[in-house]
Amino acid sequence: MNTITRYLPRVLLSALVGLVAALPFAGALADAAAKYEATFNADGELIRPAGWREWVFVGSPLTPNTLNGGEAAFPEFHSVYIDPKSWAHYKKTGTFRDGTMIAKELTLVGDTAATSGIGFFNGALQGFEIAHKDTKRYSKESDGWAYYTFGHKPEPYANSTAAQPNAACAACHTAAAAEDMVFTQYYPILRAAKGAGDAGAGVGGAD
Repeated sequence: MNTITRYLPRVLLSALVGLVAALPFAGALADAAAKYEATFNADGELIRPAGWREWVFVGSPLTPNTLNGGEAAFPEFHSVYIDPKSWAHYKKTGTFRDGTMIAKELTLVGDTAATSGIGFFNGALQGFEIAHKDTKRYSKESDGWAYYTFGHKPEPYANSTAAQPNAACAACHTAAAAEDMVFTQYYPILRAAKGAGDAGAGVGGAD
């Protein structure tokens, strides 16, 4: 028996062990990719995605009651996140891909004074919403976007919900959003990332 023949079973066994060990990792990668895609139930309702607080944070605008005559249309903090898959695509291409999910979690205005001074500070959680882009699923009237509200209240939020009528959300975005139904004018993190590759993520430093 030559040297190659003698060691061949051992090599094959080692390769098989490596393949088996890699299977869970491959499965984990597939699961990670899948969780950044919208899923729907049998009634066509969007299922609330998991882990949105671990998505890429892009900003937290606030229009408080106290600066709007006591009756602001949206008086809460809006903490806004984009799913990581769409973030990577936006950095590379400068466009929002079909499948983009932008999450918005609402928090009430809490304290208005802290050791740092007078201001507006986050209070209790007060709701969760998703904007989803799918030009094949949604109307051209909304440029292929739909908007979902999972509850304008404290947790627990709804597990699934139907899309809002265009007049409820999309109309405002159509009229005033700077880019593809997204208010990028209020999100400098998105503006810095647009088509900038890794530089848009703050990678690197001064020469």
